[in-house]
Amino acid sequence: MRFLIIGDVIGQPGRNALRELLPKLKDEKKVDVVLANVENSAGGFGITRKVYDQLKDYGVDVMTSGNHIWDKKEVLQFINDVPDLLRPANYPEGVPGKGYGIFEKNGKTFAVINLMGRVFMDSSLDNPFRIFDRIFNEIKSKTPIILVDFHGEATSEKWAFGIYADGKVSAVYGTHTHVPTADECILKGGTAYTTDVGMTGPWYSVIGMHHKEPIERFLYGLPRRFKVEEKEKVVFNALLVDIDDDTGRATYVERIKTFVD
Repeated sequence: MRFLIIGDVIGQPGRNALRELLPKLKDEKKVDVVLANVENSAGGFGITRKVYDQLKDYGVDVMTSGNHIWDKKEVLQFINDVPDLLRPANYPEGVPGKGYGIFEKNGKTFAVINLMGRVFMDSSLDNPFRIFDRIFNEIKSKTPIILVDFHGEATSEKWAFGIYADGKVSAVYGTHTHVPTADECILKGGTAYTTDVGMTGPWYSVIGMHHKEPIERFLYGLPRRFKVEEKEKVVFNALLVDIDDDTGRATYVERIKTFVD
């Protein structure tokens, strides 16, 4: 199977890029499944049902998220009804939504696990390594194709997890920092890896936000209300991964970066 993995989608500009690029990319690259991190897809913070429906229409098969998944409170009203919208699995028991899922596309089965790091993040979350072990033991007999979105700040934590899961899962890809890393590879055990896919959002911005307010915050240390940059061209960052249907091992990985005016 061939997977197109899209980094954090930022607001309307990011959604517009998916609408414009996905049909062509899916055709040219012969993509089977599209994954996207959508925690910033509605106004830069969170996701709404309307935005979820849009992204499905644009061709996203499975959506992952992170710490901003709860920023639009209406997500609590529908996240239990849409199994293809995941939240990090290491939130405490009883939190709405699911942290992983098993899906089918074109007669082939695959699994996606969503985890969130704890370094420089929310240290009250359950240990993502331990939660992964539990989920992996539960689903490994159901499909050899397993992908993990590790939503985290620290590159060391992401890399450590990549090695920890190497040979067990098909791909580990990082999200959250919105800045792509040039370390895409296939690890020794056959797991495709990148520390961060990067964002799909306004290029000349501070990780998707209009630069004025973040810079003022850096200058003066005072809280500012951030807003998505709406006028700049959009950078589309993604990862293309080929996975052997029988073994679940990655056979090819390619970083994709393009711009939309």
